[in-house]
Amino acid sequence: MLHAGDISYKGKKSEVMDFLEWFKKQDFKHKIFIAGNHDFFFEKEKPQEIKKLIPDNIIYLKDEFVMVESIKIWGSPFTPWFFNWAFNERRGALLARHWQKIPADTDILMTHGPVFGILDMVVNEQHVGCKDLLEKVKELKPKVHVCGHIHEDYGTVKRFGTKFINASVLNEAYELTNKPITFEL
Repeated sequence: MLHAGDISYKGKKSEVMDFLEWFKKQDFKHKIFIAGNHDFFFEKEKPQEIKKLIPDNIIYLKDEFVMVESIKIWGSPFTPWFFNWAFNERRGALLARHWQKIPADTDILMTHGPVFGILDMVVNEQHVGCKDLLEKVKELKPKVHVCGHIHEDYGTVKRFGTKFINASVLNEAYELTNKPITFEL
């Protein structure tokens, strides 16, 4: 089970703990998540404190990978600057440095934000994804790229040999309207 971020509304520790309690009970052998732009707790808290809170049956990724049954999964919470939310970086070199860390043999790429031009259109019909991330995905060709940041562009599409998934289950009004997406690798 993969969760592509925004596990909380305002990034409060109590919200994070509610999510972790729910997530650990899900009936999946492997549960992996990244933070998102709402998850200030993960941006502000010290890594050793975060590690203490994560249950043993859950994996949290922040610009790192995990190998799960020979599948390499890499995850990052960072997105292009979006108002003044968590894990925002200015476009260009600051943001691209995160994408340089993605291993060449990544099977599943999890980023909170989408690539530019694919499942990244907001309500005013502008594309807000990351161009540098798009170039990295085109170079590395992971089998799947999962994101969740842009509520308005939920769905799946295959391009450049990669299956792109915007798994946001909430709509723009933060209403639970979309079903979780399942896929086979």
